[in-house]
Amino acid sequence: MSGFSDTERERVREDLLSAGRELFARHGLAKTTVAELTDRAGIADGTFYRFFDSKTALYVAVLEREGERVLPRILAPLSERDDPEAALVGFLTELMDEIETNPLIRPLMVDSDELDRLRDHHSPAEAEQNRQESVAYFLPHVREWYEAGAIRGPDPETVAHAIRAVSMLSLHQEDVGEERYRETRDVVIRAVARGLTATE
Repeated sequence: MSGFSDTERERVREDLLSAGRELFARHGLAKTTVAELTDRAGIADGTFYRFFDSKTALYVAVLEREGERVLPRILAPLSERDDPEAALVGFLTELMDEIETNPLIRPLMVDSDELDRLRDHHSPAEAEQNRQESVAYFLPHVREWYEAGAIRGPDPETVAHAIRAVSMLSLHQEDVGEERYRETRDVVIRAVARGLTATE
């Protein structure tokens, strides 16, 4: 990338990621402009596209970095290997809390336009890869429990996708009703964890 040294390129990219995290969290993807992002990073608008193909591409990069930041905390309950039910309840509770309160992630679950923009950014193959990656983080724990007979289902991959499906409840907060959503969510989490780990 001519005009920038390697150090300068890295600095500008980091500045754009930092600006993106702040502005996307505050205004969302649609209401954040490239001009606002480049102003924060101290570069010209046209220079933005030397780093990211689009505003959405920057948003995806910000979300990926955010995932790296919060993932250890979300996965921590899964270290409770001797009690899969408690581990799943802890994991799903941490996951749902993050989805519902993180200002970068929450808009995707309450604003269908924001979610559509992100979906449009990915090809069907990329979307499928993202689905597989989203369960890959906890699939090893599921396999271990499955092989030990501590968790049940047709196969570990299906069980992992069933666990992931609980997070989709966050898309239906209005349907459930704000006054009952939290209690309903927690009942579903406990029911899924208990159902997957119940003994015959």
